[in-house]
Amino acid sequence: MENEPEEDWDIEITSHNRLLDLKLKDVWHYRDLLLLLVKRDFIAFYKQTILGPVWFFVQPVITILMYTIVFGNLAGIPTDGVPKPLFYLAGTIIWNYFADCLSKTSTVFKDNAAMLSKVYFPRLIMPLSIVFSNLVKFGVQLVLFIVLLIFYWLNGAVIRPNIIILLFPLLILLIAAQGLGFGMLISAVTTKYRDLAFIVSFGVPLLMYSTTVIYPLSEVMLKHPGYQWFVKLNPVTAVIETFRYGFLGRGSFSWGLFGYSSLITLFVLVTGIIVFNRIEKNFVDTV
Repeated sequence: MENEPEEDWDIEITSHNRLLDLKLKDVWHYRDLLLLLVKRDFIAFYKQTILGPVWFFVQPVITILMYTIVFGNLAGIPTDGVPKPLFYLAGTIIWNYFADCLSKTSTVFKDNAAMLSKVYFPRLIMPLSIVFSNLVKFGVQLVLFIVLLIFYWLNGAVIRPNIIILLFPLLILLIAAQGLGFGMLISAVTTKYRDLAFIVSFGVPLLMYSTTVIYPLSEVMLKHPGYQWFVKLNPVTAVIETFRYGFLGRGSFSWGLFGYSSLITLFVLVTGIIVFNRIEKNFVDTV
């Protein structure tokens, strides 16, 4: 009897996987599903709104107006010589992208339990779709930032973009990876301990104050040097400072701080994917 030819499968579903098997090949195989989920998230969120995507502009505009009044005028926090609305917007759009990715990824199992329990696809697709759908929002707000930058530049503001601006694609990759990595780590815990979801809901806004969204790093180093380690410890700080320095030519930039942020991001992302892939096998039993 002739030996039957070995069958070549595109995807093999097994109960055990290697620790460092990140299943990225499976994600690429289901890339069409990823695009559909991104489209679904975008349409579903604004389907029954009057202004629709205009909210992408309204949210940061209202935010920077409040920051300008409260922190810029009342509190008198300096902004490194950058016009206050432009300074706050630069930090806000970076932070909002990180916070949205983190918050929504941290509850991905609970929010999509019905779908995840009925059909197979790489579970990593779900948090990735959140990162990409939020990237659309970030892109729209980035346009607002560029328009505001040109406005102030034409009105005589001292704005000096420099070669560090070339790091911009890497900055987006870093901030997306940070939100994804931390979000997946939290999602793995929230499947069993729902209390963490409440901590995330009020903890993420508080975490913003440990970054340089509303104050420059140079101000901390000058007036409160004892706290600079705490601000630098947050990997988002390096991304915001580099973004401001590259586009505005003001603030502080350090290759050491940037390298630290990159290493922490890589570690958190890989750890998050490993933990996420381990937990997703049994999440149905706990969600």
